[in-house]
Amino acid sequence: MTKNFNDKIRNIAIIAHVDHGKTTLVDAMFKQCGTFRQNQNVQERVLDSMDLEKERGITIAAKNSCVFWNDTKINILDTPGHSDFGGEVERALSMVDGAILLVDAAEGPLPQTRFVLKKALESKLKIIVVINKIDRQDARVDKVLDEIYDLFIDLDADDDQLEFSVLYAIGKQGIAKKTIDGTENDLSALFEEIINKIPAPNYSNKDSFSMLVSDLGYSDYLGKLAIGKVFSGFLDKIKSTPLFYFDKNNNKKSATISKIQTYDGISLKPIDTIEAGDIIVVSGIDDIAIGDTICSENVEKPLKRIVIDEPTVSMVFSVNNSPFAGKEGKIVQSRNIKERLIKETLKNVSIKLEETQDTDSFIVKGRGEFQMVILIEQMRREDFEFCVSRPSVIYKYENDRKLEPIEHLFIDCAEEFMGIVTQKIQSRKGKMTNLSNNFKGRVRIEFLIPSRSLIGFRDEFLTDTKGTGIINSYLEKYGDYAGDIVTRYSGSLVSDRQGTTVAYALFNLQPRGQLFISPNQPVYEGMIIGEHNKETDLNVNPCKEKKLSNMRAAGKDDNIILASPNIMTLEKAINFIKDDEMVEVTPLSIRLRKAELSAQKRKVLSHTHEQD
Repeated sequence: MTKNFNDKIRNIAIIAHVDHGKTTLVDAMFKQCGTFRQNQNVQERVLDSMDLEKERGITIAAKNSCVFWNDTKINILDTPGHSDFGGEVERALSMVDGAILLVDAAEGPLPQTRFVLKKALESKLKIIVVINKIDRQDARVDKVLDEIYDLFIDLDADDDQLEFSVLYAIGKQGIAKKTIDGTENDLSALFEEIINKIPAPNYSNKDSFSMLVSDLGYSDYLGKLAIGKVFSGFLDKIKSTPLFYFDKNNNKKSATISKIQTYDGISLKPIDTIEAGDIIVVSGIDDIAIGDTICSENVEKPLKRIVIDEPTVSMVFSVNNSPFAGKEGKIVQSRNIKERLIKETLKNVSIKLEETQDTDSFIVKGRGEFQMVILIEQMRREDFEFCVSRPSVIYKYENDRKLEPIEHLFIDCAEEFMGIVTQKIQSRKGKMTNLSNNFKGRVRIEFLIPSRSLIGFRDEFLTDTKGTGIINSYLEKYGDYAGDIVTRYSGSLVSDRQGTTVAYALFNLQPRGQLFISPNQPVYEGMIIGEHNKETDLNVNPCKEKKLSNMRAAGKDDNIILASPNIMTLEKAINFIKDDEMVEVTPLSIRLRKAELSAQKRKVLSHTHEQD
C-alpha cells in the first residue's frame, strides 16, 4: 500500500524528566510564533493549566497545542515527565511522528528520561535531542551528550535512531543553537530542525477517513470530547458525511457528531474540513472510549488500539464512617464517589476501578502512589470526603511462583550519606547494581528493589540526606517475591475517646512519641494522633485536663511548652499508615485513623490473629 504524506503538518511530543524545562520551552515557542498578541498578559508555564500542576511545578496530564512556522502547522504535545503518569505518555506518543528529547545540561538523562525515551524508541519515532539550561554554572554539556548516547545504546536504538541531531538551548530565554558556541538568539534553529528532520504524517487512503481516539476531554457545553490523530482521509463536507465508530469489541456503530474542532495555539477552533495527519477534537459521542476508531462508512477495520502498561499499585477508596463524617465535605455518598472514579478511568487509561463485596469500598489501581495522591488531592478539592487505605503492590502468579514489581532505583547523594542510604535500602531487600562517583563529592548509586519497599521511603530518604538527595525510579520488571519487609518500626498513638485536645494532656504525651496534632483540635476514638516510640500501638487520652483543687500549690505551675507537631500532608499520611490504618480525606483536613475505630474491637481482633 503506497504511503502519502501531508507536508503541511508536523506532530511532535516534548519528552523529558520532571523539571528539565519542557513547559518553559513551549512557552518560548508560543511567543516566537506569534500565538499571543504583543500586549497579551500571559502567565508562565501556560500549558500547566491545573492548579496542582502550577503548585508542584510538574506536568500531570498530557496537553495538546499548536504553533505555525512558515505556513507549517506544528502540533505540540507536552507530556508528563513522571513515570506514574506513563499512561499519559503512551497516549501522547500514539498521536505524533517525532519527539524532542529535552535533557538538563547539568543533571543529564535521569530515570524518567529513560522511561519516556524507551516508549518513544519502541514507537519508532524520530528524535531530536535538545540539551537545555546550558547557561547553568554546573553545566557539563559534553559529558551529558555522552550519557545520552549511552542511554540510546542501552535502550537498543537502531542505527537510524542513533543518528539524532543535537541542539543546545536556554529555554527560559527562548534560544536554541546548533553548536554550543553558536550566536543564535531565538528558536529558529529548533523550528527548522523540526520541519526538516521530523517526518510529515503519512496516510494510505485519501478518501476513507479514520482517526484513533487517544485522549478524552469534557466540556460542560459539548459533553465528552474525543481527541486523536487523523490516520487517513481528507473530508471537505463534515456535516453531510455520515460517521461511524468501532468500540472496544470492534462493533461498528453510527456516530452523531455535534462539533469538530482543531487546536489553534492553546485554544480550540471549529473546522469545516479535516486533513490527514492533523489532531482533531470530536464531540457528540457519549460512549466513546480511548482506543476507539472514528471513521467514514467505507472503513472496514478499526485502527490498532493503544496498549497501556498494566497498573502496579492498588488502594482502597471507601466511604468515610468516622464520627466526623459529612462535617467538612459536601459529597460523601458511595454512589457519588463511584461515579467520580468511573469518570477518572474514562479520562485516564492507566487507572482501573474494581468493585468489592462491600458496596461502600472500591479498589483503584494505578501506576504508582504519586498518581494516586494526585487523584485523591483532585477529589478533595472537588469537595469529596472519603477514606483511603495504604497503597499495596499488585502481585502476579506464574507457574506457582509469586511475582512482584521490581523498580530500578537511582540515588544521587553526597558521599557522607552513602552509608546510611545503602544500609536502609539493603534492609528493604534492595540490591546494588552500580556505583559511580559523580562530580563535586557526590555519588550515584543504582539498586534493584521491590516496589513495595519504596512506599514511604522517599520522605525518610530526604530526612537522612538532609534534603540534598535525589531519588528516582522506574519499573524494571516483575521478579520473584522477596519476602516480608518491615517498612515501619514504630507504632501509633491512638485516641481512646472523642473530644477536644488539651495542651496539658499533649504535654504529658510528648515523651511517648512524635505528635501530629496541636491543642484545641477535635479528635475521636480510633484517630491516630502521633507516632509511638515503640513498635506497639498505644491508646491514649489527649483530652485529659489537669485536676483542679482548692489547695494552693507551693510554687506556680510549670509553663507548658509543646514541641511543634509533625503536621501530616497527604503524601506523608499515605506513606506513614500501616495495613490496619486509613487516611480520612476531607476538603479541610487530613486525619489518620484505625480501620477499626473501637479500641475494644481492635483488642479482640488482635487476640484472634495471635491464636490463628
